[in-house]
Amino acid sequence: MIKAMDLRKGKVVSHENELYTVHTAQHVAKGNKRSYIQARLKSLKSGGLRDVRFSVDDRIETPFVDTKPYEYLYRDGTNFVLMDQQTYDQIHVAANVMSDADQYLKGNEVVMVSIIEGQVVAAELPTVVELEVTDTPPAIKGATATSQSKDAVLETGLRIKVPPFIENGEVVRVDTRSGEYVERAKG
Repeated sequence: MIKAMDLRKGKVVSHENELYTVHTAQHVAKGNKRSYIQARLKSLKSGGLRDVRFSVDDRIETPFVDTKPYEYLYRDGTNFVLMDQQTYDQIHVAANVMSDADQYLKGNEVVMVSIIEGQVVAAELPTVVELEVTDTPPAIKGATATSQSKDAVLETGLRIKVPPFIENGEVVRVDTRSGEYVERAKG
């Protein structure tokens, strides 16, 4: 059992006697009213999405799930090829299980894979990934970090907003939960 506050994208939960993966989970606080967790759950059986609202103190059942780190290697048609970091065994994971992976993964990133009864049911992307900026308008002279942001296309094709001082060829860190720019990559 976990608290609703601990729901994260990719987590497998049991709700109303059915297994779901958490597609999105957002903490909502409106003024002086009680806050809640707005979650979008994806059914493991049907693949359908369902919006559910939980109180922040609700307890949610989590089934026994074997969670292991796998390394993302490459895309093979509609599947993603992952490698077990201990045994070097490779598995093919369907694109519908690896939501948004093609936007954030380029290769060699560690993905936490959830397995129930030998079946891959969910994959949790790293929280932050580093991607190279391939297309963005030139920097504006005198632009500061507090200025308006500009559009940028990253090496995976992901489009995000970045500060005006970011240029083509720079590597930026992106939050995979929100799809937002975090900072320049150190290096």
